[in-house]
Amino acid sequence: MQLPDSDRSSGGTGLLVALVVVSLILITVYFREGDGGLLHSSRRGVQAATAPVAALGDWVFTPVDAVRRWVAGAGMSREEARALSEQNDELRQRLAELEEARLENSRLREIVGFIEARELDATGARVIGRPSNSWEGTIIIDKGSDDGIAAGMPVLAPQGLLGQTVDVTAHSARVRLITDQRSGVAALIQTNRAEGIVRGSLRGELSFDFVSREITITPGEVVLTSGMGGVYPKGLLIGEVADVQLEDNDLFPAISILPSARIAGIEEVIVLVGAAPEPELGGGE
Repeated sequence: MQLPDSDRSSGGTGLLVALVVVSLILITVYFREGDGGLLHSSRRGVQAATAPVAALGDWVFTPVDAVRRWVAGAGMSREEARALSEQNDELRQRLAELEEARLENSRLREIVGFIEARELDATGARVIGRPSNSWEGTIIIDKGSDDGIAAGMPVLAPQGLLGQTVDVTAHSARVRLITDQRSGVAALIQTNRAEGIVRGSLRGELSFDFVSREITITPGEVVLTSGMGGVYPKGLLIGEVADVQLEDNDLFPAISILPSARIAGIEEVIVLVGAAPEPELGGGE
């Protein structure tokens, strides 16, 4: 025999009311009794009994949750990988540009210091053309007649003499190096003042010609411009003596010179501006 729906509803409501009343009584007793009370002791007992189970669950599910987070993060990284790679490329390019600017700034400071220390009337220029073969001893710079450059002006690097301008256009000039076979520079030894002519060659090597055999020349001695002939100012560094050979029948010793300014790697030069000097010793084009 089934009870009416109204009876079941009344029984359920009564049970709910009874549970609420019991809960209120237990809460009141819990907060009024001391730590040693029955309810507090029971709570501690249940907590101690369930602690191993909670620890086991944490031990099992923590690695699983970590793997889940790693997989989610890996998926996100793959989506961002291309953007991060592009940013990395941009940063590397920017770093290379900053390093190039730093090196150029260092070279320009060296040139400015060279000019100021010697109180020269000079202008800086960049090298825009280099020798295309081993026997061509010329370079091209990016300054010309519009910048006050004229044929016959000395050209230097901070390390020493390079040559002189020979062909000039409005915005560029060709510089014949002292290592060119057509070049000749009036020079002297710094220590004993022995004079001669520094000449270039097809192989780009320098020799110090027409030095008296009566004067002792030793490797390592410094060679400077003598100022004779009005081509170059006196005292510009050319290089140093690399080797000296003298045979009994020689009129002059064979002296090789190591130039102080090396064209390889030179990017900026100094042009001594002013009135164009006389044509260079050793002939023109």
